[in-house]
Amino acid sequence: MTTPTARSGTGQPAELFFEDLVPGLTVDLGVVTVDGDEMVAFARRFDPQWYHVDPDLAGESRHGGLIASGFYTVSLFMRAYVDHLLSRAAADASPGLEELRWLAPVRAGDRLAVRVDVMGARPSTARAGLGTVSLTGTMLRLGPDDRPEQEVLRTRFRGWFAARPTEAEPAGPADPPEADLPDDGPTGADQPASEPAETKPAKTKPAETTPAGTKPGQTTPAGTTPTETGSDGPEPPD
Repeated sequence: MTTPTARSGTGQPAELFFEDLVPGLTVDLGVVTVDGDEMVAFARRFDPQWYHVDPDLAGESRHGGLIASGFYTVSLFMRAYVDHLLSRAAADASPGLEELRWLAPVRAGDRLAVRVDVMGARPSTARAGLGTVSLTGTMLRLGPDDRPEQEVLRTRFRGWFAARPTEAEPAGPADPPEADLPDDGPTGADQPASEPAETKPAKTKPAETTPAGTKPGQTTPAGTTPTETGSDGPEPPD
């Protein structure tokens, strides 16, 4: 008998577990291309600063054009992390991050290589059955030759991952029902007959009766009816 199927971060059966995420492991999360329309739409919705949404002002500034909101960039990282790792791993929630740095501007059309490195792993002290994995995530801008040119984002964070389920040992054969064992001595018909014990009739005295409504020792003449009297004490509670 096996334990219930462990789920990945996207709800599919998991294939990676806490034990697989060992320090020194690097996971390639692919390459993402920054979509200009999406970049500006995100900024208008969540971070409408002028150098994210106004191309004229941004073009006249030291930025030389629109740059992505840093939170849009980290959202791209998160999507790559889910698609390429959490979708396969028995991921739980995250207890938080320690560092998030935007190291260079990100622009429309940039191609960013994404990866995570496992820095440490230990059983969780807060959640039984989980392990805490310390990770460093990076995004690097690629040049025309697909070689990294510049690191644009770095983050250090922790994630909870479930330990690999263990198969329960198969149950052994059931114990046979207890046989009807003979008692220490014969019973019933098997018991040898014994002489009947002598019994003596108990000596009894005729019970003295007191007619209702009379006191002990008081007699009621024949042909008369005892006088009804009330109870000598209070009635018992209901």
